[in-house]
Amino acid sequence: MYKVAITGTGVFTPEQVITNDELVKAFNAYADKYNFINRDLIERGDVQALDHSSSDFIFAASGIKQRYVMDKSGILDPDVMHPLLRKRDDKEPGIMAEMAIDACTKALKQSGKTAEDVDCIIVAASNHERAYPAIAIEVQNLLGTPGFGFDMNVACSSATFGIQAATDMIRAGSIRSALVVNPEICSGHLEWRDRDCHFIFGDVCTATFLERLEDANGPHFEVLSTKCATQFSNNIRNNNGFLRRSLPAALTDQRDMQFMQEGRKVFKQVVPMVSKHILDHLASEGVEASDLKRLWLHQANKAMNDFIGRKVLGRTPEDGEQPNILQDYANTSSAGSIIAFSQHSDNLNKDDLGLICSFGAGYSVGSVLVKRAG
Repeated sequence: MYKVAITGTGVFTPEQVITNDELVKAFNAYADKYNFINRDLIERGDVQALDHSSSDFIFAASGIKQRYVMDKSGILDPDVMHPLLRKRDDKEPGIMAEMAIDACTKALKQSGKTAEDVDCIIVAASNHERAYPAIAIEVQNLLGTPGFGFDMNVACSSATFGIQAATDMIRAGSIRSALVVNPEICSGHLEWRDRDCHFIFGDVCTATFLERLEDANGPHFEVLSTKCATQFSNNIRNNNGFLRRSLPAALTDQRDMQFMQEGRKVFKQVVPMVSKHILDHLASEGVEASDLKRLWLHQANKAMNDFIGRKVLGRTPEDGEQPNILQDYANTSSAGSIIAFSQHSDNLNKDDLGLICSFGAGYSVGSVLVKRAG
């Protein structure tokens, strides 16, 4: 069995930013228009009027101040309220592959490796722009790497599940290295016309390069162990997919075709599940929570992460122990914990322990215990 190391990460961040104030202005304009058009139905009580959103409401509910997106023009247009992404010719790189190349290039540079050193590419994300061919194989082609690639989807846990898959293959000796890539265009499946969730998501792509520990050059983290778990729940769901056209026409653009969640139920059920998962993972490795120097958690909701941090550590996390990137990036699904790891790991010392954890729809939760090794 070979030991495994994370030797590089990369983050692609879109150029366009939407602040809470911009988002609220667009949503409130849409709400006013909706209420005017449906004023008679609202007066009769047949339709519920839409309430205004506010920047204070958004920050209090989530801890989010802004988000990066691939297109803001359509999102901020009250007559559109979704991103406007041009249709690409099949001969062009797909948009997710294009995002992936940027993140992968950065991860390889940090690792001191080239495309020829990559044996496997896993594109792990909450949504994919098409069913086939696999985006991972397209990324492989664009990068010019040998080996193979495949896609996987475990919603917000995709990154950690992908890391476990890559780690297992490297440990077993079937590959020497892998890129786990998380291109997330969350703006595409968010319902921007829903006050309860219109602020949640942003777009980004992350990449993590893993290889045999013996091949690592420069600063890196040894992967000590991984742990994944799933438990079925409908409380986070998206019913869009290739069977959409098989539905009656009236049902092909319903609310459930976008991101749906029962937020209060998710909080009550996921927080204890994740906290127990982390503590069980640590216990199985003979590690005390007090031994952890860093918790890189999934970036979905600040209150949720604060609760998990207190539950795991048995106290309120100190500054820097549980990095938060939500305020800048919003929820970026599978990429969030990797952004936190990428941006908040350089200052750890040799032999310091940390844990990457992501969780979400499924329910699913994945954790990766790492040690600073160089």
